[in-house]
Amino acid sequence: MSWSKDKGRGHGPGEEEGRRGYHHGNLRETLIKAALDLIGEKGPGGFTFADAARWAGVSPAAPYRHFRDRDALMADVARQGFERFEAFLKTAWNEGRPDPFTAFNNLGKAYLAFARTEPAYFAAMFEAGIPLESNPELRQAGDRAFGILRSAAEALAEGLPKEGRPPASMMALHIWSISHGIASLFGRGDAARRKLPMSPEELLEAAVLIYLQGLGLHRQGGTKPR
Repeated sequence: MSWSKDKGRGHGPGEEEGRRGYHHGNLRETLIKAALDLIGEKGPGGFTFADAARWAGVSPAAPYRHFRDRDALMADVARQGFERFEAFLKTAWNEGRPDPFTAFNNLGKAYLAFARTEPAYFAAMFEAGIPLESNPELRQAGDRAFGILRSAAEALAEGLPKEGRPPASMMALHIWSISHGIASLFGRGDAARRKLPMSPEELLEAAVLIYLQGLGLHRQGGTKPR
């Protein structure tokens, strides 16, 4: 069933009858949009399945047509977030053009841009506590996004001697940790963002540069003189 603005129930704080404009046939996407609104207002753990239904302007039973429970809804939100995230990273990396160092810096900027412009998706992806083992589609979406970072690390690692070259997967995990930490603390698009005496992009670029130089890489893509 659907509700219109003219009938049904009264308005609670932050909630309007049929505010998502639900029409028959788009209930799944309407619920995802409702969840994103609620995440933005209350955080990923601050609302119930019934709240999402109310926000979408449908009956409490309606969401069960598409999602078994709240966790399933949140998993779908997170999956969509990772798909958007993958698109951000893929565009930024641009297959390593114009050169791996520049492209890698663009990758970091894209990570921060996603956290800033898509805070609700970012929270669903990394803060909702959705178990990946029971959500293979979500895990695969996350793996595809991380795969771009791993490919970038592989391209950079080619500038190091084969002997003693660190595994690209380990490099990618290190860079991911640095990027995610800076994004979570300083690059968010919500009220939890902390202030810095510099931009998050500048902080991330400096941190990654120090890390890569520690491995023996410099901006020209070669190695330090030995």
